[in-house]
Amino acid sequence: MEREKALQLVKKQLTEHRYQHTLGVMETAISLAGRFGADVKKAEIAAIFHDYAKFRPKNEMKEIIINQGFPEDLLTFNSELWHAPVGAYLVEKEAGITDHEILDAIRYHTSGRPNMTLLEKVIYLADYIEPGRHFPGVEEVREMARENLDLALIKAVQNTIFFLMKKNQTVYPETFFTYNDLITKLED
Repeated sequence: MEREKALQLVKKQLTEHRYQHTLGVMETAISLAGRFGADVKKAEIAAIFHDYAKFRPKNEMKEIIINQGFPEDLLTFNSELWHAPVGAYLVEKEAGITDHEILDAIRYHTSGRPNMTLLEKVIYLADYIEPGRHFPGVEEVREMARENLDLALIKAVQNTIFFLMKKNQTVYPETFFTYNDLITKLED
């Protein structure tokens, strides 16, 4: 799918603020993909569609999670996680994207997962460090991402876990598993 067509489809689903975020994620993903050897075109498309379901009604997302056999434990955690797997499903159904690498990059951009592919890492990190993001620790991760994708990703996941813990919020187990997997591979 061409960039302009993808952006037109996505713009209908997002607020103007979230659309600007998406453009930032797209440019960041293209840059990271080029720097670290991921497929630039797939990174572009996955980035454009990463928040496709962000503003879908919670009831619709809940129904999709249940009906499509997604892990139902998702429903017991923050609903902010839901738009990633639901988005992957809807992007396939509504936009006709069938490339599983792209769909998985969308699916895991909020939680991560053990054994993340290069494309999944690029999208997760691009979403975290795009230029419109301003929060404690983001600049450090941006700097790290210039040199080492995995170290930047570890720091981003670590920051996310710490942030949730400081707010007394639950942390989705897959995010802990992602962190442990990345750390274990770093030690090898």
